[in-house]
Amino acid sequence: MLSRLVRRLREQSTVGDLTKSQEAVLLRLERDGSTTTTALARAEGMRPQSMAQVVQALEEAGLVTGSADPSDGRRTLLALTDTAREHFRTGRLAKDDWLTRAILHSLTPEEADLLAASVPALRRLADYP
Repeated sequence: MLSRLVRRLREQSTVGDLTKSQEAVLLRLERDGSTTTTALARAEGMRPQSMAQVVQALEEAGLVTGSADPSDGRRTLLALTDTAREHFRTGRLAKDDWLTRAILHSLTPEEADLLAASVPALRRLADYP
């Protein structure tokens, strides 16, 4: 049941025709900030060569950019572009809008209150190690 809701939310916002690996890289860069291709590969459990292909596709799509690492000019730090950040912002708005409409139109006021009251417990579950 929860996976269906997550799937419906994902359907509300897309950054185009991205692979799961490309989406994972964008989400990681948004959450963790700038990093190297090697660190991304390690975090995603991929070979560095495979990650380099994912990053290249994202760079070509204008969603990721690289710049010299100030502490080690031999390394390249990858970061989201303004275009990618705008996709995240508008995507979140679309998800919020869909979820608000779904709650208003498919739940009774009592059910909506019960759902709102369960949010702190759901957050604790999501944060459980």
